[in-house]
Amino acid sequence: MKAGYMGIDVGSVSTNIAIIDEDKDVLESLYLRTNGQPIRAIQEGLMRIQELIDIKILGVGTTGSARNLAGVIVGADVIKNEITAHAVAASTVVKGVQTVLEIGGQDSKIIILRDGIVIDFAMNTVCAAGTGSFLDQQASRLDIPIEEFGSLALGANSPVRIAGRCSVFAESDMIHKQQLGHNLEDIIAGLCQALVRNYLNNVGKGKEILGPVVFQGGVAANQGIKAAFEEELGVEVIVPEYHNVMGAIGSAVLAQSAVKKKKSTSFKGFDTSSFDYHVSSFECNSCPNHCEIINIHQEDEIIARWGSKCPKWEAV
Repeated sequence: MKAGYMGIDVGSVSTNIAIIDEDKDVLESLYLRTNGQPIRAIQEGLMRIQELIDIKILGVGTTGSARNLAGVIVGADVIKNEITAHAVAASTVVKGVQTVLEIGGQDSKIIILRDGIVIDFAMNTVCAAGTGSFLDQQASRLDIPIEEFGSLALGANSPVRIAGRCSVFAESDMIHKQQLGHNLEDIIAGLCQALVRNYLNNVGKGKEILGPVVFQGGVAANQGIKAAFEEELGVEVIVPEYHNVMGAIGSAVLAQSAVKKKKSTSFKGFDTSSFDYHVSSFECNSCPNHCEIINIHQEDEIIARWGSKCPKWEAV
């Protein structure tokens, strides 16, 4: 049986799991759709990882928008935000990285590192035009598998300029360009360039982007986006082998550090995947804040609670 550290990244679109060994090499990885049900995605991920690899888990870290929920369910040794997890993963995979470009399904972020330390970052969670969900939407409208988007973009001879400031305007402009007779490859390449311009003008605005530059997240699989970034920035853009699970890799690395300090793990084991978890909530009326208190239940027992602005409901 192998031994390793597990990282879990639970986001709005995907739930990712990575297992690393003591040398921080990836032993196994898993990419699942969250489908609006993070608890079910976490449990399914644990079951599938157990089927894929015979592993003794030495430590667990969680990240992503549902990191606290995931941490409670699995018994995490460390719970960190996405910025920290992605920065740690990029630094582990590419030594000396100075800029991390990350584009996911519903948000995007840029992380600026100097000498291995995060000195600046920005996130975009408002405009959909700079995210993977917009590409998915347009691929569906054009009846093209999203996996073919990048190769079609690379086949363009004369990319058309698409107004990419807003997803609604971009779609209207694409339809207009189609009606003018531009071929599909040129329109798709123009769309990739528009997404990159949107990203750099919003998320990357005012940031000093220096190489090495690492591009990660699900959208990094799109060669058209990678090429557009390289054209705009004038530097090589590195896409890691496990670009779509970098948050999970970073969490696993952080778990390794945490366990070495505490000398043991809080991991509850793979049996967690068979427990019945559910969530309940209530509004506290003890003061004018009217906090919404969230209870996490394992079977019939409350195992975690959050949402309070005061210590009243901290005890479980």
